[in-house]
Amino acid sequence: MALADRVLVVEDGAVVQAGTPADVARHPRTDYVARLVGLSLLPGTGEGGVVRLDGGGRVAVAAEAAGPVFVAVRPESVALYPTRPAGSPRNAWPVRLAGATPHGSTVRCELDGEVPLVADVTATAFAELGLAPGSPVWAVVKASEVAVYTR
Repeated sequence: MALADRVLVVEDGAVVQAGTPADVARHPRTDYVARLVGLSLLPGTGEGGVVRLDGGGRVAVAAEAAGPVFVAVRPESVALYPTRPAGSPRNAWPVRLAGATPHGSTVRCELDGEVPLVADVTATAFAELGLAPGSPVWAVVKASEVAVYTR
């Protein structure tokens, strides 16, 4: 993608997305494409400042949304806490660590819960949180860090 002018993504023998690398990276149309570019992609329905997810759960967003939308979250936008944090973030969900993979200077954490996400945390934070598969944690994302676009 770094050298391409246009990208064509084929999934299960069918073209699922085509466009410039920047457009594909900013607005993935399937979970497969989102994972290729490192995002968590959640389909839902916009209801003002909230998106009700198709799989259950709700995500607060900074911009008004209406109708069928995608919510995209970058792994570096997800913070993990051992208990529900106080403060200004409007998105906080209980999740469990499903998997962890060293990824450069961070650990990529796959999180299962009402709102499934991927989070990148430093190796030090990973150790300090005492994370292991199945560990319960709170995932927090500021509404301003959530991208929303129509399906």
